[in-house]
Amino acid sequence: MATDGINLSGYDKKTIASGAKQRIGIVVAEWNSDITSALYKGAFDTLIDLGVQPTNIIKWDVPGSFELVYGAKKMQEQMVNAVIAIGSVIQGETKHFDFVCNAVSQGIKDLNVNRETPVIFCVLTDDTKQQAIDRSGGKHGNKGVEAAVAAVRMAHLRSNA
Repeated sequence: MATDGINLSGYDKKTIASGAKQRIGIVVAEWNSDITSALYKGAFDTLIDLGVQPTNIIKWDVPGSFELVYGAKKMQEQMVNAVIAIGSVIQGETKHFDFVCNAVSQGIKDLNVNRETPVIFCVLTDDTKQQAIDRSGGKHGNKGVEAAVAAVRMAHLRSNA
């Protein structure tokens, strides 16, 4: 697996510009809320650690991962420097998993290509619940941390490009 031996929560704060002047939107899917809540906590805590003011972190909830694209699109209109889309899709017995994963990844890609505000993909697409737990604060760390670091870095890229 791609995450074997990798801690998703590791970063070197000295190599990341301060987020003090950044305003970050986070859109969180309510489906698999135990996983998405843990991802949100990892992202929120990391943004604070990187200097983003708590009042400059805007959180919106949407029903599921499929709705993240619309939520992220609307969040881009809120004068934020970057958006983090947080979701968790776990493989089931039907093709629903494939359709949702494809739609969300393509939708977020389209937002990044067609709009100015970067959207960070923090959607776990796991085969099992345990894999999701392992990547949302478990043995592989927290993908929310990685997404927060990416959001601050991309916000700086946007403002300096």
